[in-house]
Amino acid sequence: MNKTVNINLAGIFFHIDEDAYLKLQRYLEAIKRSFTDSQGRSEIISDIEARIAELFNERVKHDKQVIGIKEVDDVITIMGQPEDYIVDDEIFEDEPKQYTTNKTASRKLFRDTDNSYVGGVSAGLAHYFGIDAIWIRLIWILLIFGAGTGVLLYILLWILLPEAVTTSDKLMMKGEPVNISNIEKKIKDGITTVTDTVTDVAKNVSDSVSDAAKNVDFKKKSNSLKSTSTSFFDTIGNVFMFLLKIVAKCIGVFLIFIGASTLIGLIIAMFTVGISDAINVPGFDLVDTANAAGTPVWLVSLLALFAVGIPFFFIFYLGLKILINNLKSIGNIAKYSLLGLWFVSIIGLIIIGITQATEHAFDATVNEKMEYSITTNDTLSIKMIDNNAYNKSMHKNGNSFQIVYGDNDEKHIYSSDIELVIKSTEDTLVSLHVEKTADGRSFQSAKERAENINYNYTIVNNTVELDKYLTTNAINKFSDQEVILILYVPEGMVIHLNKNTRSFLNHYTSSNNLVTYKDAGQLLKIKNDEAVCLDCTEKEAEEEYKVKINVNDEKGSININNDGLEIKTEDSNVKINKNGVRANTDEVKVHIDEDGIQINQEEE
Repeated sequence: MNKTVNINLAGIFFHIDEDAYLKLQRYLEAIKRSFTDSQGRSEIISDIEARIAELFNERVKHDKQVIGIKEVDDVITIMGQPEDYIVDDEIFEDEPKQYTTNKTASRKLFRDTDNSYVGGVSAGLAHYFGIDAIWIRLIWILLIFGAGTGVLLYILLWILLPEAVTTSDKLMMKGEPVNISNIEKKIKDGITTVTDTVTDVAKNVSDSVSDAAKNVDFKKKSNSLKSTSTSFFDTIGNVFMFLLKIVAKCIGVFLIFIGASTLIGLIIAMFTVGISDAINVPGFDLVDTANAAGTPVWLVSLLALFAVGIPFFFIFYLGLKILINNLKSIGNIAKYSLLGLWFVSIIGLIIIGITQATEHAFDATVNEKMEYSITTNDTLSIKMIDNNAYNKSMHKNGNSFQIVYGDNDEKHIYSSDIELVIKSTEDTLVSLHVEKTADGRSFQSAKERAENINYNYTIVNNTVELDKYLTTNAINKFSDQEVILILYVPEGMVIHLNKNTRSFLNHYTSSNNLVTYKDAGQLLKIKNDEAVCLDCTEKEAEEEYKVKINVNDEKGSININNDGLEIKTEDSNVKINKNGVRANTDEVKVHIDEDGIQINQEEE
């Protein structure tokens, strides 16, 4: 059993094994000894510690993870041993030595503010692509004055790209390995540059007054111009950054609200639907009855929660990331686990959907036939019969089907999917054909469900009484159960359709159906191919079949109504009605009627 030690490395706290801590401590002390007489020693060591902390942070998966020997060895391998490098000022002479331990690392994109005129975007892109910054700046000019998108793109990159602040950032920006040698060299290069600049200035001061003044004036103007431009664009950048941060925070709050409210709603819905099997939740009897495949409701609700909830969880998490800058990542393991769970849920829902669809793949019909001895001299009445026990709840909810309970508390499906069709027949008997249809995963199961449909009909004193509803046991599930009633009426017989048959009749007549919903409540005489209304007034007939079509343009007009057809042009007029055909032009008049054809021609 080993002890753990809490350390603060470059402002970041870590839990480290005692043996690993001792090894890391010896490593850092060796580095410090190697820089005893070096310029910028404290800055070099500070950057090395920051890089080590960064490497440790990449390997820590959660806050309570303890850093062991393996992690320390990995970091030492990356950073290198102090004795692998010649740590003295000779490496900064005119002929620098080359070290085989330096390897080319992949570049990372940063903003280089040390060589910037605005925000350092161009200099950073130049380092990343390994070209001179002047070419990037020329491209910006072309985009700004050419396509007009350069300003927006530059501002966007300015916001998104981080600034290269530390020595590690600057080394990664140029694609150089972040190890002891390069950190030392980078810092000493900066110190040497400053020393050379001071030496040059001192030398210039000791030169002739005129030359020194010229040089000093030029540098002052150049530095002043660069400083002014940098300060101006930094101010504009700060304003844009402030406004964009406000917009980003608002977007973050909106995403959190959307994600949280959706997740809460899904969780409540899951528990409500999921426990519907255990307790009697009002309305969920319909869900269970429509579930023809018998898939557990709790399983469907759970898969739906994951399929919909996981994307909204990431929306919620994105909102948190926008609001909280230092919010720690949930980790790749959690991300990939949630992604895998989402895929499994989507696949599960697809399989359940296909299973439900197969339950309606086949349909079957079962026929029943009943004949009645009614003469053509008698009037046949047709009406629909209500169920006092079930019909009230049916009309109250207005559903196509309802769950009801029988005398022994057994569960039934109650449906009003009934269709009434009237046809003519040359037989002398009235016959009623009852077609019961249902769906199923196979023809046999569909036929079995159709046979299990309960529907009642009878005739009492020349009145055919038909139920307004059908019923079937709930174990048959809702499978589009339907009853089609085909009443064959002998030609010449008079029928009376009760007004309550209106909602069960078709909207259009055809060769297979002689009446429509408009005929409900009327006396009808059945003929070969039509049903003639016997108690309709002439006004009702005119209103029922009133026709009026008008087409007008600059060349003429066409009028079609109950009186006939009339066509008008600039030099002609044609009328077709019950009195015949009349066609008139400026030169000829034609009249065709029952007396014959009359043609009159105008003489010039």
